[in-house]
Amino acid sequence: MSSNTLQTIKVWDLLIRIFHWSLVGFFALAYLTEGEDEWMIIHSYAGYSILILLVFRLLWGVMGTHYARFSNFVTRPKEVLVYLKGLIAGNAKDYIGHNPAGAMMIMALIVSIAITGFSGMALYATDGHGPLATSFFATWPEGAIKEVHEFFANFTVFLVVIHVGGVIVSSLLHKENLVRAMLTGKKQRPVEQED
Repeated sequence: MSSNTLQTIKVWDLLIRIFHWSLVGFFALAYLTEGEDEWMIIHSYAGYSILILLVFRLLWGVMGTHYARFSNFVTRPKEVLVYLKGLIAGNAKDYIGHNPAGAMMIMALIVSIAITGFSGMALYATDGHGPLATSFFATWPEGAIKEVHEFFANFTVFLVVIHVGGVIVSSLLHKENLVRAMLTGKKQRPVEQED
């Protein structure tokens, strides 16, 4: 029999929370300074910071705390579809950590942001700047690299909008504040008791 008593569960560790909110800040900074020559230094350093954060996240996804590990939340596409069908029906399974749709979004964001950052470094190299300036990437066609960079920057914004929408829907469905959970690292769940 279930009780109305709530227990607090530590879900996301401090490093994951710092990663998440730093990524939000640096991506916003990079996006808002795109295309302005006087802001290029800020734009490029925001991009480098994002790539460093992604390297951390990939490492922490393998050796980090339980809920941070990819093995804990990355699932097959079939499980994502089952979860989404349940979400539409209003009876999606509740997950302590990331749900299957959230896991898919995390992976899509990591890939999109990585391509955005790497293409940005390659684009910067065509002007003779950055760590790739003396590499073969500096010889790539600037126009094509710019198109890839801009496409994935905008695609990342599109994914972020879907991500925020998913957070809102999941928060309402499961009656929890996921933004607060990503700030505090904790979620509350009912304590299961037996008579």
